[in-house]
Amino acid sequence: MSEELPAYAERVLEAVERIPPGRVMTYGDVAEWLDEGGPRQVGRVMALYGGAVPWWRVVRSDGLPLPGHEARALEHYRTEATPLRLTTGGHPRLDMRRARWDGSPVQDGGEDPGEVPGRDG
Repeated sequence: MSEELPAYAERVLEAVERIPPGRVMTYGDVAEWLDEGGPRQVGRVMALYGGAVPWWRVVRSDGLPLPGHEARALEHYRTEATPLRLTTGGHPRLDMRRARWDGSPVQDGGEDPGEVPGRDG
């Protein structure tokens, strides 16, 4: 078995590294941006190799943090000022309308992703 990453995995991880702090893409967005594979293939790459990239920036389309990694993901979202909203039950969820990145270049001094509801301080 080779130590090298499969070519598709390399492309997925490179795409994930391009997502700016405070922004997210869904698994399907990454596949669409690459024009290759689908959400499940991107999810598989992230499950196997995603620990070395900002994994918290690739999310489910419903905006809920990755099950089992909610606390760690929320720390990153708060640190990066990723737009969040509270569910009716009071649980944080990504504000996909404001946090979703379309893959276009981001310029310095661009749009502020906004305040994080429920954040202290």
